[in-house]
Amino acid sequence: MDMKKFAVHDLIPAVIIFVMLFGVIRLNGITKTQLINRTGQTFETGVVVQILEDNIQEDGTRVGQQVVVVHMTSGEKQGEDLETTSSAGYLFGAACTVGMKVIVLQSLAGETVITSIYSMDRTGVIIGFAVLYLLALCVIGGKKGIRGALGLVFTFVAIIYIYLPLVYLGHSPFWSAVLICAVTTAVTFYLISGITKKTLCATAGTLAGVFSAGLTATIFSKMSGITGWNVSDIESLLTLHETNGILVGGLLFSGLLISSLGAVMDVAMSISSAMQELCDQRPDITRMELMGAGMRVGRDMMGTDSNTLILAFAGSSVSMLLMDYAYNLPFLQIINSNNIGIAVMQGLSGSFGVILSVPATVVLAATIYKYD
Repeated sequence: MDMKKFAVHDLIPAVIIFVMLFGVIRLNGITKTQLINRTGQTFETGVVVQILEDNIQEDGTRVGQQVVVVHMTSGEKQGEDLETTSSAGYLFGAACTVGMKVIVLQSLAGETVITSIYSMDRTGVIIGFAVLYLLALCVIGGKKGIRGALGLVFTFVAIIYIYLPLVYLGHSPFWSAVLICAVTTAVTFYLISGITKKTLCATAGTLAGVFSAGLTATIFSKMSGITGWNVSDIESLLTLHETNGILVGGLLFSGLLISSLGAVMDVAMSISSAMQELCDQRPDITRMELMGAGMRVGRDMMGTDSNTLILAFAGSSVSMLLMDYAYNLPFLQIINSNNIGIAVMQGLSGSFGVILSVPATVVLAATIYKYD
């Protein structure tokens, strides 16, 4: 009996992980097409040690460039002090102060060195906050938190090392996103609950919700004329389409699936867990009673989780909405712009996924838990 339990709970996941690792290694053994010549160009770290010429004005604004001395802490010029410039723009450069850690764009051609400040060095801050979040998740969540953290790391790795290579190799972004959603959902729920009926119900309910979001987005796209070719950075993406055959038109929909995954997973697991608890407390509960209880739990979650997605997409469009408001653009112009159409499609399609995952999870859970 113990050997069978070992085979199910340890051997099968180990085989799956081995197969996935082998596939990831094969998948990432690709040679990328060089789009930009970066010969001799590197990004290095340094510390500002002196401001030779500042560009701050009396009113506090910055015009032109700063001239600073940077002590290089990496690269071929490590240990040397280099005089360089820093732009005053909000997108590039940095308002340098003595002691600031910066990223230096360095170009070497023989003995000639051309440098400029790319940005403030935020590497430590970004990694530090990510580690702090994972620590908080593990400390407060205990074992469940540790497993959740592992699931989060796995999801990030899967997107970087599975989804992006698949899309780069010309595979459908939509179906690549479906694969990522399926794999990450199964792994995350396995880490949290193991191989149980609850995991099966939550995984199936999540996939049903994600498919619903994708189907809704596809229908919206056909009826509204909004496609992945209407995104703001399409000109840059066209370069990838022409050089590598990347199906950039599907990126919009694949991104929608991935962005809605978290909310749908939350709904599916919460409903599956609640229904499992009901079955444990009342073994004599009928299938219809269980479905009714599951729907009541799901209805309580619909409003908040739907708002989560809509507010997330609305929040990412605040700058655009403020510009429309400030310029007092006509309603017909705003509602028919590509950017608004995309934001509406993302918010509503993701919310459709959340809503439709509720009955799907309830029916699947009632069927599996009360299977005779």
